[in-house]
Amino acid sequence: MKKSIYLLLAAFLIGFSPVLEAQVKNSEKNIQAVKKRVTKTVDKWHEAAGEANFEDYFNLMTEDAIFIGTDATENWTGAEFREFARPYFRAGKAWDFTPIERNIYVHENTRVAWFDELLDTHMGICRGSGVVAKENGKWKIHHYVLSIAIPNDNVTEVTELKKDFDKKLISDLKEN
Repeated sequence: MKKSIYLLLAAFLIGFSPVLEAQVKNSEKNIQAVKKRVTKTVDKWHEAAGEANFEDYFNLMTEDAIFIGTDATENWTGAEFREFARPYFRAGKAWDFTPIERNIYVHENTRVAWFDELLDTHMGICRGSGVVAKENGKWKIHHYVLSIAIPNDNVTEVTELKKDFDKKLISDLKEN
């Protein structure tokens, strides 16, 4: 009788282990731990750029990462972005972005997160947003988008400044 109760209890626990595991993974404690790790990863990434540390910067990105810059033509694969950035890092002057504010959102599996941030930069306030995922036990940046924050009161003025560039790029893109 005891043996059958133990077998029944074991079967019950095995059958419900995915449910129990999901409850553990989605606990507030685990979500906060993920947010802390993501914050540390993104902060280290920005610090590496500020220190012009090429290896540390790109080691925090996946091999297949995408970086989208402020210019409409800047949509780079990881390899393309490395080549673009290499001269800046070699010269000892990459970029120095200091987070002012960051929001982090965690997927229910706690292995993927996305974030948005406001940054203090040489271009004034910029907005960054990205996707990070746990890869081989480490958090890495898979996708990042950087944009210059334009106050709504200045949109008409900025639109006029970039009108010719946009018109040409739109035409070029439609031809391809």
